[in-house]
Amino acid sequence: MASERTTDQLIFFVNGQKVLEKNVDPETTLLTYLRRKLGLSGTKLGCGEGGCGACTVMISKFDNSQKKIVHYSVNACLFPICALHRVAVTTVEGIGSTKTRLHPVQERIAKSHGSQCGFCTPGIVMSMYTLLRNRPQPNMEEIEENFQGNLCRCTGYRPILQGYRTFAKDWSCCGKGINGPGCCMAGKDGGCCGGKVNDTGCCMNEKEDNAAMVSSILFNPAEFHPLDPTQEPIFPPELLMQKDKPQEQLCFKGERVMWIQPTTLEELLALKAQYPKAKLVVGNTEVGIEMKLKNMLYPVIIAPAWIPEMTFVQHTEEGITFGAACTLSFVEVVLKKAVAELSSCKTELFRAVLEQLRWFAGPQIKNVAALGGNIMTASPISDLNPVFMACGSKLTLASNEGRRTIRMDENFFTGYRKTVLKPKEILLSIEMPYSRKNNLEELVPSKYMSATEVFRKDPVANVQLFQEVPAGQSVEDMVGRPVVHLSAAKQACGEAVYCDDMPCYENERYLTLVTSTKAHAKIISIDTTEAQSVPGFVCFISAKDIPGSNVTGVANDELVFADNTVTCIGHVIGGVVADTHEHSRRAAKAVKIKYEDFTPIVTIQEAIEKQSFYKSPKKIEKGDVQNGFEESDHIVEGEIYIGGQEHFYLETHCTIAVPKGEDGEMELFVSTQNPMKTQECVANALGVPANRILVRVKRMGGGFGGKESRSILLSTAVAVAAFKIGHPVRCMLDRDEDMLITGGRHPFLGRYKVGFMKNGKINSLEVSYYSNGGNSEDLSLAVMDRALFHMDNSYNVPNIKGVGTVCKTNLSSNTAFRGFGGPQGMMVVECWMSDVILTCGLPAEQVRKLNLYNEGDLTHFNQKLEGFTLRRCWEECLVNSKYDARRKLIDEFNRQNRWKKRGIAIIPTKFGISFTLSFLNQAGALVHVYTDGSVLLTHGGTEMGQGLHTKMIQVASRTLGIPTTSIHLSETSTNTVPNTSATAASVSTDLNGMAVFRACETILERLKPFKRSNPKGSWKDWVGAAYIDCVSLSATGFYRIPDLRYDYEKNEGNPFNYFSYGVACSEVEIDCLTGDHKNLRTDIVMDVGTSLNPAIDIGQIEGGFIQGLGLFTLEELRYSPEGDLYTRGPGMYKIPAFGDIPTEFYVSLLRDCPNSKAIYSSKAVGEPPLFLSASVFYAIKDAIFAARAESGLKGPFRLDSPATPERIRNACIDMFTKLCPSAKPGTFKPWSVRV
Repeated sequence: MASERTTDQLIFFVNGQKVLEKNVDPETTLLTYLRRKLGLSGTKLGCGEGGCGACTVMISKFDNSQKKIVHYSVNACLFPICALHRVAVTTVEGIGSTKTRLHPVQERIAKSHGSQCGFCTPGIVMSMYTLLRNRPQPNMEEIEENFQGNLCRCTGYRPILQGYRTFAKDWSCCGKGINGPGCCMAGKDGGCCGGKVNDTGCCMNEKEDNAAMVSSILFNPAEFHPLDPTQEPIFPPELLMQKDKPQEQLCFKGERVMWIQPTTLEELLALKAQYPKAKLVVGNTEVGIEMKLKNMLYPVIIAPAWIPEMTFVQHTEEGITFGAACTLSFVEVVLKKAVAELSSCKTELFRAVLEQLRWFAGPQIKNVAALGGNIMTASPISDLNPVFMACGSKLTLASNEGRRTIRMDENFFTGYRKTVLKPKEILLSIEMPYSRKNNLEELVPSKYMSATEVFRKDPVANVQLFQEVPAGQSVEDMVGRPVVHLSAAKQACGEAVYCDDMPCYENERYLTLVTSTKAHAKIISIDTTEAQSVPGFVCFISAKDIPGSNVTGVANDELVFADNTVTCIGHVIGGVVADTHEHSRRAAKAVKIKYEDFTPIVTIQEAIEKQSFYKSPKKIEKGDVQNGFEESDHIVEGEIYIGGQEHFYLETHCTIAVPKGEDGEMELFVSTQNPMKTQECVANALGVPANRILVRVKRMGGGFGGKESRSILLSTAVAVAAFKIGHPVRCMLDRDEDMLITGGRHPFLGRYKVGFMKNGKINSLEVSYYSNGGNSEDLSLAVMDRALFHMDNSYNVPNIKGVGTVCKTNLSSNTAFRGFGGPQGMMVVECWMSDVILTCGLPAEQVRKLNLYNEGDLTHFNQKLEGFTLRRCWEECLVNSKYDARRKLIDEFNRQNRWKKRGIAIIPTKFGISFTLSFLNQAGALVHVYTDGSVLLTHGGTEMGQGLHTKMIQVASRTLGIPTTSIHLSETSTNTVPNTSATAASVSTDLNGMAVFRACETILERLKPFKRSNPKGSWKDWVGAAYIDCVSLSATGFYRIPDLRYDYEKNEGNPFNYFSYGVACSEVEIDCLTGDHKNLRTDIVMDVGTSLNPAIDIGQIEGGFIQGLGLFTLEELRYSPEGDLYTRGPGMYKIPAFGDIPTEFYVSLLRDCPNSKAIYSSKAVGEPPLFLSASVFYAIKDAIFAARAESGLKGPFRLDSPATPERIRNACIDMFTKLCPSAKPGTFKPWSVRV
């Protein structure tokens, strides 16, 4: 019957333009159509499962039930194109442009420094735009709730909220009520410094030596264009004219799937009888994911969104009845109105549902997901089903045989994802009953009332302080000023071009990798027969297709394609080349591989037992450790496990390889931090010299170390495919592929023994580090080096010994990640310091301060500390955070509340700056000056959102003495600056900045004669004269950091050029019964030298801090005992979101601390701030200590990282935890293991 149906025509509008589509494939998503068919690349693919919001667009349609035009945000990656009939789509390109004018939403996120890598920016822009189309003057709570469906990995969210709260009707500059309690301008209770505005003591008007002025103004809201709702694009009149025309049944047929959209209940029930296995789809938020990620196929899909009986709402005496196709957003609106209008005793169920919906998903999902879909999915992890079952909701079912009503009780779900519905039945409606009165207050003792309180988060407040440029600095000199990221406006308009945004080449093909499903096994056979039958199949590539060497990797211990043996799940075996992404993905899944299993090594513990290590352990030792223990009053031993972390850059790995057709030349466009290594590995695989391979990097949508070495996995495979077929080949990894294949931060196990005196002074330390390196060496040994170099954090330990061992396991190779082993090394330090503090029973801040280094001290690797500003940071942070006063308030809060506890911690960091592999500390730059005076700048660093290109243009501008607008930086490429080090280790500004400086100095030296002969001339005059005189206007610059070396055997030398310092104080509140926590306040003081760009530096501090917040409290990678990664997307892996940042977030750059060892007295800022988020972890531990004290427990206790709700709850030992003792290891097979 399906084949007899004809395909209809789809009519919709995109950015005001009418689209008629006759060949609609139901498997095509709106995102794919926008990017491939319409060339609108501003809408991004971030996860493909509706979890990150990078693909957010606005849908507008006339709603007949509400009799008005409605606007709502959706995830284009899930939204089926078939559901677009008679609707209008607005993308980021449709609201503003750098070529015409930016929309206020685009302008404000750009100018408030809310766009770093920019990959998430279009989605955030469209979420805010949709909110303003519905509510031109929202309040702050509405703005923050609006972003629950958007993720950003770079900014830390604060600048986005600060920019967008200027739209709020309750706006003030810092987020507090204007001149009310806590207002930064009030200078009264809770003011940013406690001083009075414009008085000498106010931080807003502070003067120190050299007349250093402090500012908190990173942008000027007065410059923003006002929002004018009357100037928005109109709803297409053609669609408005059709509002009264009855819809007709639609049918669309693709290669594998048929989509039918009935208009009446009778049609629907007849279709369900005809196709009993058909899926009913409203929002596609479940089926879309099943078809893409779970390889499921539903040949017939029925869309009931137009059925009146399924989209109604009815108020009855018993409760409220909703049609099963009502969206969750619509349900939310109706229930909120009921809660506001009805007595509280009748609406307890409604409030419970609303509370679940608050955590359910972002607006983009709730705007399309149906109430009935949530029930019928029958997921065991459903948020709503337990509530409906508890209250006995009534369900009305219908089929062509009639209707029946059942109660949603324990008999409704008959098995995993199964219900009592018959194959031909549908869920028609659900009745939510009114609740009955109860007196909770009379039942619960007052001290226990905190157990009934729901966590609510106040709108974010913030003040960011930095030192203004000296009086008299030229207006054109942008160094030290909060210059907006040079690509911010383009990113906000969707015009910034990322790798996969490049238009397709003629005859371009797509590659999908084929990877191992076994952790350790021998490959018996590879069968591509079924794959070859997929439409568009071109070829399968494997090791035998490599013209050069199959050996690759940082340590030359990897293969481009696995040959004979696989050593992890996700190991690349080959790849399928096809005409489209969809066809190549289908064909790749159809490749059949047979294995002979070997026993894998998955965990650190297994590697230790089997002595599976990379090389011999590294060791650093100073003093007499044994004697130190003997002289100590106390000795404590313990261990801590620190889990790994997924990079979760919003742009996954991507490569386009273009063969040039002669001399073995190939051009690659790659999202990589390491063009040189990419060039080297591709050349090696193709068997050609490196001079035939050109690697180009425009920008990345985030990197964080994940694109330093692992990008070569994809780039070499794509290059081999392009070489084989002789055509361009493209591949952008899907999120689940990226997370499985490319590795992440190393999990660490730290074991320690520490000796100390009664006053908390540390005498002696012995520590062993074990990291899970995975199936190749990669950068694991260098990561362990940095962990050992940071095993002191900021504390002077006279007798110390550290040993570091990298475990060889059957997991995807772990790699570089912001901090590069430093955070893991320092986390172990703060763990034993916590044990020392709890053993001594002394104030934590007192013990930590007692052990801090001083100026001139030698570290455990015998490097002298010069320019040691940490104690200044410490004292300033104590004052800024009002630590002592808040400590007393916290203690009082904890006395009054049994089930909510608060904690506070202040944590320092000292981070060494340089590559520990000394020869990498070099960089080059190339400067071209053209006869019109414009300058083209190129250097060896890549832009991934950290603002490196912006800073380089600031440096060149100051050095040459010309405006930044005269300088352009196009891209990073191997044919302009060769042999570049990876953009990593936080030194890219130091290295490339000096290289740019030297190149510019060379140009200036050549221009000196022309300046002398024409002192009143302009830059353009001098350049023109030099050209006429045949003087070269192109120059290279080169720089290496001098005097870097370290000898492990002798424990001497300077591995680092200098150190960056910082201190953070954080306060949290935990729920002792659920393990949930909220971050109340964080104060950071950071030494970044003389900041080149305070806006970028503060953005790096906040972004690094929030990324660390994820590492230590939220993000948990889950593996099966067989080494299979469960957490392959945002559905299972949770990075920090808008609601996770501290409610009060204050950052201050230390003033008057120039650094003589870097360009223009600046300091590195990318990695050092990340560890400061450990202050949140130890504040949580402080709160848990208060909870344990209620149960009579004192002294040290173990808390592994991350401090997830499960770990927090189980650490708060009480009467309930004793009722549920943990099963003993060995008595069961765990579903996941600690790797």
